[in-house]
Amino acid sequence: MDYKNIARNILFGVSVGDALGVPVEFRRREAFKQKPVTDMIGYGTYNLPPGTWSDDSSLTFCLAEALTQDFDTSTIANNFVQLYENNYWTPRGKVFDIGIATQRALLRLKKGIAPEQAGGTEETSNGNGSLMRISPLLLYILDKPIDERFEITKRVSSITHAHIRSIMACFYYLEFARQLLTEKNKFTVYNNLQSELTAFFQSQKINPKETALFNRLLIGTIHQEPEESIVSGGYVVHSLESSIWCLLTTGSYSDAVLKAVNLGDDTDTTAAITGGLAGLLYGFETIPTNWIEILARHEDIENLAERLGAKFSDENN
Repeated sequence: MDYKNIARNILFGVSVGDALGVPVEFRRREAFKQKPVTDMIGYGTYNLPPGTWSDDSSLTFCLAEALTQDFDTSTIANNFVQLYENNYWTPRGKVFDIGIATQRALLRLKKGIAPEQAGGTEETSNGNGSLMRISPLLLYILDKPIDERFEITKRVSSITHAHIRSIMACFYYLEFARQLLTEKNKFTVYNNLQSELTAFFQSQKINPKETALFNRLLIGTIHQEPEESIVSGGYVVHSLESSIWCLLTTGSYSDAVLKAVNLGDDTDTTAAITGGLAGLLYGFETIPTNWIEILARHEDIENLAERLGAKFSDENN
């Protein structure tokens, strides 16, 4: 495994998608029918320069930074708090757009709640806040048995989102990413997961009603669904569905993330989640150079990718 390349594909895949969506976040889908996003633009929703990424990438980088050290949920949680309090890993020195569920978890962490008990457990706490930042965990769980992969995913999601639904969404996403490393046919991966994860969730004795919420992925053919049936808001199941739909219905990194943005609503997060998988599938070298060059702190992201990759290269050689 080329761990440095994997890290680069993930980190730039997420942050470029995120930055494409930031200027048009909350815009309705109908608006993009008249004027779709086709390139990296700026200002708009937050009046910030082109290439500015949001908390989606900031939290992703916080997780990646923690993983350059020994795995410890306290380190991960502390990085999240440092982002919130001291603008750690922000694009331009100021945090913006942190979700409500994540904010609540960070406040619990500040009060001394243990990291794995800080995330909301209510059914209403199933926004996409842990899914959007989970991708770097792939490098840590890559070669571990499936039970251990699930348990670690649960621990890291639970720092901000502890309901089983968010954990399952994160796990599906990481399992998809993991198989993309060895199987470049995305439809083969999609079909593999239908049988493998259905059986795994049953083995974990997860409430069948929770598993049924993922039926469009675990049983259906999401790529055959019409666009009007794809919801691109902040609910974690919808975010997972929309990202897989964008990946399966396009043929390049650019097309996948632009399709995600042009779904509207939670544009930055849908594109960030899509971008993590598209980066793995198509590779960093397929991301338009001008998008990389305009990306805030792109040299720092490259440095983080190198350090993260080096950490796992050293451990596995």
